[in-house]
Amino acid sequence: MVTKQAGGGLDEADLTRADSLAREIFSDVANKWALLIIESLGDRTLRFTEVRREIEGISHKMLTQNLRMLERYGLVERTVHPTIPPRVEYALTEPGRALRETVSGMCDWTHRYLGHIEAARSAFDSAG
Repeated sequence: MVTKQAGGGLDEADLTRADSLAREIFSDVANKWALLIIESLGDRTLRFTEVRREIEGISHKMLTQNLRMLERYGLVERTVHPTIPPRVEYALTEPGRALRETVSGMCDWTHRYLGHIEAARSAFDSAG
């Protein structure tokens, strides 16, 4: 992935532009693992293994990659405690908590319309 440097212009925030920084951020953050990590952290501080336990099916590698990406974007804060072995904890930053409001809304939407979506998929699949 090539990382663009923000020039501060409006073009950088335009999701419709293929070369905008906003599209790069949106593409990285709007993946299933990142969204599930954000939702699982919530208002809590969790260790790596606790986050992994919260998200069924995520591999060690995918959790590591997504936590690093979220940390890079300033959405997750990683704290290393000087113990033996080192204790590492993760928590959402203020921008991460703000994004969580949107993620929680998506989760609520899913719960609300799951039956409708299942029925529509079934009708579509049986018609085709």
